[in-house]
Amino acid sequence: MLINPVHIARVLSSILLIEAAAIASCVPVALIYGEPVEPFALSAAICISWGGILWFLSRKADTRLITNRDTYLIVTSAWLVISLAAALPYLIGKTIPSFIDAFFEAASGLTTTGASILKEVESLPYSILFWRSLTHWIGGIGIIVLVILVLPSLKMTGYQLFSLESSMKEKIHPKVKGVVYRIMLIYLGITALETAFLLLGGMNLFDSLCHSFGTVATGGFSTRNTSIAEYSPYIQYVIAVFMLLSAVSYVVYYHLLKGNLRRVRLNDEFWFYLFTVTAGITAVTLILYTGTERNFGLSFRHAFFHVISQISCSGFATTDYMAFPPLGWFLLFLLMFSGGSTGSTTGGIKIARHLIFFKNLGNSFIRLHHPSAVVPVKLNGQGVPEAVVNQTMVFISLYFVVFITGVLLLQLSGISIMESAGAAATSMANIGPGLGRSGNMGNFAHFNHFAKTIMILLMIAGRLELFTFITVFTRPFRRN
Repeated sequence: MLINPVHIARVLSSILLIEAAAIASCVPVALIYGEPVEPFALSAAICISWGGILWFLSRKADTRLITNRDTYLIVTSAWLVISLAAALPYLIGKTIPSFIDAFFEAASGLTTTGASILKEVESLPYSILFWRSLTHWIGGIGIIVLVILVLPSLKMTGYQLFSLESSMKEKIHPKVKGVVYRIMLIYLGITALETAFLLLGGMNLFDSLCHSFGTVATGGFSTRNTSIAEYSPYIQYVIAVFMLLSAVSYVVYYHLLKGNLRRVRLNDEFWFYLFTVTAGITAVTLILYTGTERNFGLSFRHAFFHVISQISCSGFATTDYMAFPPLGWFLLFLLMFSGGSTGSTTGGIKIARHLIFFKNLGNSFIRLHHPSAVVPVKLNGQGVPEAVVNQTMVFISLYFVVFITGVLLLQLSGISIMESAGAAATSMANIGPGLGRSGNMGNFAHFNHFAKTIMILLMIAGRLELFTFITVFTRPFRRN
């Protein structure tokens, strides 16, 4: 099976043209606040130029002939290309003059990681802050979904692209465009609803939009150096609730809108997700209440916000969790490996995989006592194929292999073991804050270029759920 560069160029051209439109949308913001428009106008022009060149070279491509190998290359290269393009406003505007730093911030935004190299966020122009948060919103739904909207000829391959990028494996509508339109409507609706609630709490429109972009996309970029710490308890609870909602599978929302409550009731992942959140909040609340001078109300609010922030892979903060008792911040570190629901904008291993793992583990003990017993793993009332169970076990094993490799590489660059573990975990799960100096009240500015490059690769690999990213580097993939 040969690789078709023309087909890949055709899809990448559409991606660049879409990104050009997204960058250009920041021009009105720059005009409103009296800031230079050149960073966005020139960046959009560059994207249009390269997009136009790729389109011209691939104008005769028949996208119906796109192969599985092309698909993997398209998805992986797309995230590299859009991250490079998203770095242009930072570089041209000289708000982040270093290429690696600008690439890091752009990749972090589009992969909805939320890790930052910026020390003084509030000193940035409003238009750059808006672009920074908008990259979350774009990356949250996935640039590949936007490609599907403008490339109806992809049909079946388009659904494959969407599945590879977002891990949503349950079809909620027979046609690809039907899936995409419904997800976009839900995504827009949640964004508008959160913006309205933030406005009611006294947050201005600019900050409300930026924080809604980051929340709904489970990203974490804020317009403040201290994230959400300076805002009122009402604002903190609103953002926490919407982080919780944003980590729910969009399949659940679709069934709710259709009034199909039975499908929601049978969704094991949804209920296990709520159980995990509740258990985490309870544990951290007790740790803070008994181990610090916080009263119960403050202990609950900090636990409620930060447990949801970690599980949803958002990374927003209301206080420095490194100042928690060691058991408290260690539990938050473990939650980095949780992730939200499949079919959401979150990263991490995902709740469904944990659920399959635990059910398979339980079945293994049953087979020890009853070797002849046939005990299938069931999810949502249906048996999970053995191949899916095996792939889940392989994925979890691979996840920790990549995590350990990332930790070792970061340590080789001179980063401490604690920060290396935090950086690798937060990059792969697309959360944002790490441990130590790079915790939720710190940043990654002190990391060297090698360490930042490793984090960029881990962010993209994590966003593509490892298999898609790693496959293109394997020997079987390179063979015809």
